[in-house]
Amino acid sequence: MQKQLLVIESNIFFLKQGIELLNDLTDELYTGNGIYNKSGIGRHFRHIIEHYFSFNSLSDQTIDYDDRERDERLETQRRYMISELERVADELEKFKKEPELLDVPIKVRSNEGIGQENSPFSTSTLRRELQFLISHTVHHYALIGLILKTMGYQPDPDFGVAPSTLRYEQEKLSKA
Repeated sequence: MQKQLLVIESNIFFLKQGIELLNDLTDELYTGNGIYNKSGIGRHFRHIIEHYFSFNSLSDQTIDYDDRERDERLETQRRYMISELERVADELEKFKKEPELLDVPIKVRSNEGIGQENSPFSTSTLRRELQFLISHTVHHYALIGLILKTMGYQPDPDFGVAPSTLRYEQEKLSKA
């Protein structure tokens, strides 16, 4: 695999990791909140996928992460979420055919503060936004993993762990 495509493959990997987890969960776990949380598994998955929706709906070289539908079906219907994660992973494949698009400048908006509306746009690239989506997804997966543990479910130990942390831990083990 070409190094320039690694960011696409990594995003697809994490989306599939979410699908794998969701295939193992019950509907009750998916819609549950855990004992310490008001936002449950479904809400975190909705938040993740809607950022990918924003990315994939790139229009006029612009991504607006604040302009999201917040579709409650994504929070409450586990099978629907799985199908949407699969669809988004498939849509990311298109960038493999035109990897040069990853470095074209784009404009991006994401809320910068409490109660602020219409934050200004920043300059970015699709590659940088794909890097952001990996970080964003992994961090929400970490929260999902903690919530699941409060509900008595043990996710895979690598679920919600940053790629750099996994690499570091693997290197540490190989040196031991």
